[in-house]
Amino acid sequence: MRDDTEGMAELYAPIEPNRQGWLAVGGLHRLYWEESGNPKGVPVVFLHGGPGAGCAGVHRRFFDPQHYRIVLFDQRGAGRSVPSAEVSDNTTAHLVADVEALRQHLDVERWLVFGGSWGSTLALAYGQAHPERCLGFVLRGIFLFRPDEVDWFLHQMGRFFPEAGRAFRNHLPEAEQPDLLAAYYRRLTDPAPSVHLPAAKAWCSYEESCSRLLAEPGEVRLTPAALAMARIEAHYMIHAGFLEENQLLRAMPRLHGHPAAIVQGRYDIVCPIANADDLARAWPGAGFRVVPDAGHSAMEPGIRGALVAATNRFRNLG
Repeated sequence: MRDDTEGMAELYAPIEPNRQGWLAVGGLHRLYWEESGNPKGVPVVFLHGGPGAGCAGVHRRFFDPQHYRIVLFDQRGAGRSVPSAEVSDNTTAHLVADVEALRQHLDVERWLVFGGSWGSTLALAYGQAHPERCLGFVLRGIFLFRPDEVDWFLHQMGRFFPEAGRAFRNHLPEAEQPDLLAAYYRRLTDPAPSVHLPAAKAWCSYEESCSRLLAEPGEVRLTPAALAMARIEAHYMIHAGFLEENQLLRAMPRLHGHPAAIVQGRYDIVCPIANADDLARAWPGAGFRVVPDAGHSAMEPGIRGALVAATNRFRNLG
């Protein structure tokens, strides 16, 4: 996600971390984490999307810094965590354990859990594993990692953005196009930069092109960040999110009674509104805000405003 803070009046003013560090979580992986806002405030943990997208400074701005102790971290292989774009020992169970390890490392008893897109997936998986550690949830652009959602991403969302879908398919030889995920996964995990970097650019360009109601021009650069996002997303998709089919909805009774705000763009093509509707119907008492003039990106005006409103409403938790 681009850290473009111009014209974002809905968000709180930019702030810098009070402290930051790295947490060893076993094997090769060390996670970057940071704290900002009120050191004695109500803790909130931000779970970024992707998987593999990493955090940015703008993500601190969803929260009132006078009230919240704001914790951001980069998940395995993402952002400033090392090693970059690493998929070994990188599963949903590992990430759930990492969130809990970070909570313990920071001596947090309970925290508000905030996540969008893949971050909503991880928030639900973490909450269902550790409901006693969650004050509540603010979730956006719901992704439940069901097979039809993965198929939609790969084969259907390009029907709304045909230029992007065509470019995504045509990066591959015609003979490999019937199985886009397997073909991209081979390229994204190929050790040669001449193979994996162009594949990462094609993958991220496709997703970025479909993420906003009003498309914004821009070129995805061949960077380690693009590789991390594309490679890790494909890794999770080819392994069905490391979840049992419909696991998250089936386990929703574990979160009944927890305060929740679900924010969804009406025209979210990456994570269609039917996902959020299914979650809201499985979660009695959850607030469900549909933003009528927005797509997927958290940085669209209606989405970011609704997210800030939700975190402000939850200032009474703690």
